[in-house]
Amino acid sequence: MESTFEAFAKFGDSKATGREMDNKKFSKLCKDTGIIGKLVTSTDVDIIFSKYKPKGGRTITVNEFRGIIEELSAKRFPKVEAADRMKKMEELIGGKGPSTGNTTKAVKAGGVDRLTDTSKYTGSHKERFDASGKGKGIDGRKDLVTNDGYVGNYKNKGTYDDSHK
Repeated sequence: MESTFEAFAKFGDSKATGREMDNKKFSKLCKDTGIIGKLVTSTDVDIIFSKYKPKGGRTITVNEFRGIIEELSAKRFPKVEAADRMKKMEELIGGKGPSTGNTTKAVKAGGVDRLTDTSKYTGSHKERFDASGKGKGIDGRKDLVTNDGYVGNYKNKGTYDDSHK
């Protein structure tokens, strides 16, 4: 049970030592291990936690945790004898860790793939990449001026002298 206490006490807090647990993490422990159910509600867990935590404090230690588990075992297993209740709770809690089952999943950013596909670029942006999608570097960004007197992309470049002799 101590390993479970430590795992939940450290969960989500990189600075936690694992020796103390607050009410939020204790409630998560009770939900993830199956203590909370038909017979034990989250309200019961909160009330019992408040009863065992030190006055003015916000956290419990492993010793206080054991006391809470003993009291919860009576609510969780009312028909089982007192001696066997703690064994059942240890089976329920022992060796478990916090789950991240209902958390938000990272989405593959389809928009990023679409926006970075160089084959779909048009206009001046298309000129910045070669056929394989690799950037041309400075050559793709600068308009290189030739100063030959012709407008860019003029098809009959260099033919003026031939037609005016």
